[in-house]
Order: sequence, then C-alpha cells, then structure tokens
Amino acid sequence: MASNVPTSTGLISSWFVEDLVLDRPDAKAKHIIQCIGSSSLDKGKEFAKKHCPNASPTIYGTYQEVYNNLDVDCVYIGTPHSFHKQNCLDAIAAGKNVLCEKAFTINAAEAKEVFDAAEKKGVYVHEAMWLRHRPLVVELRSLLFDDKVIGDVFRMSSDFSLLIDIPNLPDTSRYKDLNLGAGTLLDLGIYPLTWSFLALDPNKPGASEKPNVFATQTHIDGVEVTSSILLQYPSTGRQGVVTSTTMSGLRDPVVCRIQGTKGHVDVEGAAAAAPLSFTVYRRKPGTKSDTKDDFETKKYDYPKIGRGFIYEADNTAVDIAAGRKESAIMPWGETIRVMEIMDEIRKQGGTKYPQDQA
Repeated sequence: MASNVPTSTGLISSWFVEDLVLDRPDAKAKHIIQCIGSSSLDKGKEFAKKHCPNASPTIYGTYQEVYNNLDVDCVYIGTPHSFHKQNCLDAIAAGKNVLCEKAFTINAAEAKEVFDAAEKKGVYVHEAMWLRHRPLVVELRSLLFDDKVIGDVFRMSSDFSLLIDIPNLPDTSRYKDLNLGAGTLLDLGIYPLTWSFLALDPNKPGASEKPNVFATQTHIDGVEVTSSILLQYPSTGRQGVVTSTTMSGLRDPVVCRIQGTKGHVDVEGAAAAAPLSFTVYRRKPGTKSDTKDDFETKKYDYPKIGRGFIYEADNTAVDIAAGRKESAIMPWGETIRVMEIMDEIRKQGGTKYPQDQA
C-alpha cells in the first residue's frame, strides 16, 4: 500500500518526512515521497537531501506542480495556518486527497468551505491532529471510560508553554503576524485543548458533546500570548483547565493530569504534543487522604518511534486504500467542532484575525 506524500519544506514537514522514511517492518503502509513542493527549487533540493536522503522525490518550485502530478495520491500540507484553506482548496480542485496540519484552518468558516469542496470533488481530507492517533491515547481512553480505572473522571488540566520574545520578532514572523494566525491558541493551545476532549468526553469523534467555554486571553503588541480556558460539560459536570503561553518555557513533565473519584492519571512527556507514558494512581481501599502511600501505581510506557507522526500517516494511507473520505479518528464534524470552540475562545478572549471578516 503506498501513500504518496509531497510536502512543503517547513519544520513540521521535515519532522513528518523523517518519520515517513523510517525503517518499520510492522508499518501498516508503505509510504512513498513522490515529490516535494517548495517556494524555490534550491530550498526543496536541500530539504530532500537533509530529511529524506535515500528517497528520490521530484522537486518543484511551486505547490501547484505537486497538485498536478498524476502519481500523487495524497498531499500533506504543513504550511502556516493561514495558508491551509487555499492550499487545501487547490489540492482538492486537482482531485487530490489531503492530510492537512493542525490547526486545520484559521476559523470554522474556512474549515466548512474546505470540506464542502472535498465533498463535491469526492476526495479524502483529514486534519493531521497526530496526538489522537497515538496508541497511548487509545489505551488511556479505554482505561478511563471502559475500565473506569480511576472511577468517574471529573477534572483534567493541561498546559503548553513556549518562550518566544514576541516584541522583538520581525512583524513578518508567523508568531507575530495576525495574517498568519499568530497567537498561542492555534499553535500551542490546541494540544491541551485536545487533551480536554480526550480526557473528559467518552463519546467517539463525531458524537462528541460541545462543552461550555469560559476563556480569557492576554495580548502583547496585539498578539495573544497567554490563554486560560475553563471547559465544562453540561451532561456530566466534568471540567477541564487548559492553558497556553509564549511568556515562559517552563514545562511540567506531567503534560496532562486527569482526576477521578478513585484516583488520577498523569500523562508524562516533553510537551502536551508529545506524550511518552502515563501513570495510573489508584487510591487504595480505606484510605482517607491522597498522600504517596495511599495509591497503587502502574506506569504505561510506549516506545518512541521517530517523532510520532507515523500513526496518522499510516491511518491516512489505510483510509485512502479503503476508499474512505473521512478519518474515523478525526472526522470532518470533529474538526469543525474544534474550530468552533477555538472561535468562541478567541471571541471571549478578544483575538480577531483578518480572515474572520470574510
């Protein structure tokens, strides 16, 4: 099974391509890097030499040439958020299947426009929220909601922090230019926000409950630099505390904490986007406090294979081979729901992008 994936040449694309060329005997699909689209031929050649030296992709100096290549099955889009809508629409118009990075678009209206075009053209489109595809997430949700390993979940918290000197960046930086979707929410906050969905809602994507949202944001030079969000699920009362900032690089090794009536789970990793393990702390019968000695613990470790993009890449290839038009893990309705929630967070927090005027 082949998934032919041309890419742009930014950082996220380099990570994705490096994962595609890993030697994995148990891979669900054989991935072929058919071609690479870049803003210049020289840049594309350097990208291929560095990140996929054993492959022989065709290098193009435009994205449209990638879309026009008849040997391409699926286009991977790793450009900044603000380009996603047009990149997707151009690929769809050429009849290509699409795997597009998160945040899928700038707002929900753009996402709906892309999916409407995909439906009319009859092509597969999938938001590349790699976190949801990890085996760690699948087992964790089974333990939480099938086995109820910590009883009834009632609260979670997750943060993603990165230190970026916004005031001293050039105005053209994607971290500072509102036209490019600058701010923490779409870039960083989407990960702890996703943890809230995974940890609090037992429903499958597409049948997810829409939580109540209470949000505040802080801005510097007009750019959102800190978001604090409280989510509350009406049917259960479950709450999520979600935060993101570019004002600090300090990170807790616990990237998500999930609390239940019989204990808690700590998800560990380098960042909310990169979990590596989780530990279940189950309260011993008869205990009256939550000290270290009051818990039975079990740690679940997962092998670190590349950067972790392999799972979404494999699942995309399998979906396309099966003739599906949506991912069951991240269906179109779920992408729109997430974008609508982020639209509401920005509305309450006072972040507005030029694309919101459309």
